Formats: sequence, C-alpha cells, structure tokens
Amino acid sequence: MPAYIISDVTVRDSEAFQTYRTRAAASIARYGGHYLVRGGPIEKLEGDWSPNAIVIVEFPDVERARAWYGSSEYAHALEVRDQALSRNLILVDGVRQEG
Repeated sequence: MPAYIISDVTVRDSEAFQTYRTRAAASIARYGGHYLVRGGPIEKLEGDWSPNAIVIVEFPDVERARAWYGSSEYAHALEVRDQALSRNLILVDGVRQEG
C-alpha cells in the first residue's frame, strides 16, 4: 500500500534550499519515492490552513518511507535543512487500489 510524505514548506534561504532540494530528490528516488506535488499554486477552499508550498512524495509503502527518512542519503540533505527551510512534515498511509 502506498505511503505519502506531506510537507508544508517555507523557504528561508534560496541557495541553501536548492542544495537541500537536489540532495533530497536524489535520496527520495533511491528509496523508490517520487514527487506527486512539488510546490505550485495553492487554492484555499476551507478552513484556516494557509500553507506556503506543499510537497507530496509517494513511496511504495510506509516501510520504504521510514527507511528513506532515516537514511544516510537523506541525512546529507538534512545538513542544510535548517538554513534552507522550515516545515511541517507528516507520513500517512495511502489506500489500496481496488481493481
């Protein structure tokens, strides 16, 4: 069953953010993940949530998502995270596709 990392990102430093983004993308691909959403316009429909930029990454399953998050490859991206951005980050299970 797929799993999703969902992040609400605020960029602090554009140059550091590009470094983080490049390193994170390489690590995500290595663990079987791919981007479904990577920024872009946000249209608020209901509620008080006002995110700056949303990133959604799909992994094959929760175990792969957790393995990525704890990996040495992703740790390399985290070296610049605090300079690059602030964020809220969650991991959620997807639903099994009927078919």
